[in-house]
Amino acid sequence: MDIFEKIKKNRGPLGQHAKEAHGYFTFPKLEGDISNKMTFRGKKVLVWSVNNYIGLSNEEEVRRVDADAAKEWGLGYPMGSRMMSGNTNYHEKLENDLSNFIKKEDTILLNFGYQGIMSSIDALVDRNDVIVYDSECHACIIDGVRLHQGKRFVFPHNNIENFEKQLERAHKITEQTGGGILVITEGVFGMSGDLGKLNEITDLKEKYNFRLLVDDAHGFGTMGKTGAGVGEHLNCHDKIDIYFGTFAKSMASIGAFISSTENVVEYLRYNMRSQIFAKSLPMPLVIGAIKRLELLINKPELKDRLWTIANALQGGLKEAGFELGKTESAVTPVYLSGGVGEATNLTLDLRENFGIFCSIVTYPVVPKGVILLRLIPTAVHTLEDVKYTIESFTAIKDKLAAGEYISETVANVE
Repeated sequence: MDIFEKIKKNRGPLGQHAKEAHGYFTFPKLEGDISNKMTFRGKKVLVWSVNNYIGLSNEEEVRRVDADAAKEWGLGYPMGSRMMSGNTNYHEKLENDLSNFIKKEDTILLNFGYQGIMSSIDALVDRNDVIVYDSECHACIIDGVRLHQGKRFVFPHNNIENFEKQLERAHKITEQTGGGILVITEGVFGMSGDLGKLNEITDLKEKYNFRLLVDDAHGFGTMGKTGAGVGEHLNCHDKIDIYFGTFAKSMASIGAFISSTENVVEYLRYNMRSQIFAKSLPMPLVIGAIKRLELLINKPELKDRLWTIANALQGGLKEAGFELGKTESAVTPVYLSGGVGEATNLTLDLRENFGIFCSIVTYPVVPKGVILLRLIPTAVHTLEDVKYTIESFTAIKDKLAAGEYISETVANVE
């Protein structure tokens, strides 16, 4: 079959709804300054969908530094990969600052988080090694694992008993191949908000020889006493061998980093294809990240403000009878029952009549019959926002129970 004919017939699990969903339920346009209130289709809405956790996107110092750096350097500098021509003192300063904050020996800056972690997995293991990973790891990890030419075993989400069984299987294989075991999990799971069982996983290091890679995209800047992540929060940070963090959440920018031992980081610096053969992170983003990290470290009140809002939102929703699953982070999932049609009608009502914009997640991302509304609280939200949202969610829950959103098709948006 011709490839173009194939994709015409099979649009994929998300693409099958593209014609009805595009521009509203998917690929919506939120306009204006990144804040608690933004403009959607010409109307102001209360937004719970951006990962500006500690409110840095519009912090006055951040905007000034971003603008000054862009004016001084432009967006082109430095040109080329860091190995060839794109390294600078600022890139190295950011790496040093991150290493000091994360309390790891060394750090490598990544031009993009998704491809960076994929590339790091590809570089770390060869065909003799075995990967063991959590079933709910982010798509970037799944794609990285798919690059692996050796064995890989998945364990059901946070199921430590099964995890140990997979370790046993991996150990038997590496005894024959002479390879090693790489375990991959997350600090905060971005859809459900629960934490990886890092203590239980690292406790098994006494029994099995493996290295642990933790994707802490949602934990960096939000979790732990200083904001250094879930490992700090759970008092096991020193047992994380390879720590991945991103600038796309708490730092309100783009780019990422990996922190580990000096030996491992040097190895990655010279073996990660996505960094060797791709352009260095532009200077304004690097200088902006240095300022963002400085504020993250020196203004703990930003994280405190985030948690004031997160605790009020989650506590209020639970008190109102909503199911939030097992979240232990700022990520706030609200679970309802219904199909895709009901989910889109409900979301349409929320946005058009209640003025609330949040992310909608349905099958196949979650099981059939489940509607997930994911709320991301930030330091720029207010307690008034929380109160209004809980009242609005109570209203739409009652309408859902009364059958007002029942539909077999995606909601029609004019």
